[in-house]
Amino acid sequence: MKVKELMTPKPVVAELPGNRTDVLRLLVNENKTGVPVIKTKDGTLAGFVTRQDITKKPEEEQLALIINKSYPTLEPSDDIVEAAEILLGNDLHHLPVVKKNKLVGIITPADFLQIIEDMDLKTPVEKFVRTPCVPIYEGAPLPVVDTVFRVANLVAAPVLDDHGRLSGIVTDRDVFNLSTINVSAAMSALGLGEDEDEWTWDGLRNIMKLYFDVRRIELPNIPVRDVMVETPRTVFRKTPVSEAARLMKKYDFGQLPIRDSKDQLLAMIYELDLLEAMMQ
Repeated sequence: MKVKELMTPKPVVAELPGNRTDVLRLLVNENKTGVPVIKTKDGTLAGFVTRQDITKKPEEEQLALIINKSYPTLEPSDDIVEAAEILLGNDLHHLPVVKKNKLVGIITPADFLQIIEDMDLKTPVEKFVRTPCVPIYEGAPLPVVDTVFRVANLVAAPVLDDHGRLSGIVTDRDVFNLSTINVSAAMSALGLGEDEDEWTWDGLRNIMKLYFDVRRIELPNIPVRDVMVETPRTVFRKTPVSEAARLMKKYDFGQLPIRDSKDQLLAMIYELDLLEAMMQ
C-alpha cells in the first residue's frame, strides 16, 4: 500500500511568516500537538512545529526560529512500511507528505491501526513494548503527579492502589484541567486582547501548559484517585497485537495498560509501539 492511500489530505498547517502566538492559537483551536509549516508565498513545506518545539524556545517569538526545518517527509508514492519505519525510528507522531516540495498530506501512527487490525497478527502485545512503564500511587497529590509527568516526559500513566493493583489511568490533560491560572496575566503575556472570544477557558488552560513554567500554575493538593479514569480498559500480555490495535481504534485510545498472568500491571503499550508490527 502506498502512502497516498493512507494519508490525510489537506492537513491543518501553520504558515511563514508567522509567530509563536499564531501557532499556539492554531494548536488549541484545532486540537493538534504539531502541524506542518508552509511558506505563504509558494506553499512549499518549510518544516514542522510541535508543542515541544515551542516549549524548548519559550522566549522566541518568530515561527521561523522555532520550527524544525530538517523534519523527515514522505512522498505519496512511498510504501507505508517505510512510513512506519520513519515514525518508529525517529519516535515521531506525524509525517508530512510532499510532492514537488508542496505539502499534500500527513500520516500519523493512528492511521495504521486499522491495517494492523486487518493483518490479524497473533504476536503477543508484550513483544511490542518499547518504553519503561512509570506507575503512580493513587494517593499521590496532583503536584507530585505533575512533576512525575514532566520529569519522565509522560502523557499518561497507570495508577496503582494500596495493594499494587491497577485502579485507574491518568493523563496530563486530566491533571492540568484542575490547574488554576491567572487568565488576565496569561492573555497579557501572550499579547491577546480581552475581546478575543475564540479563546475559551479550556483553550487557555491547554496553551498554558506549553507556555508557562510550573511556578505560574497551581494545582489543588488532592490525590490522583479523584481525577483518574477508574478501571481502565486493559489488555493481557498475550493479547494479539491486532486486537490491541482494534481496541485503540475503537475507543480512540493512545495507550493501553498491559496485565500479566497474575493480573498485575506489566507495562503500557502506545499506538506508536504497534508500528513494529508493520515490519513483520
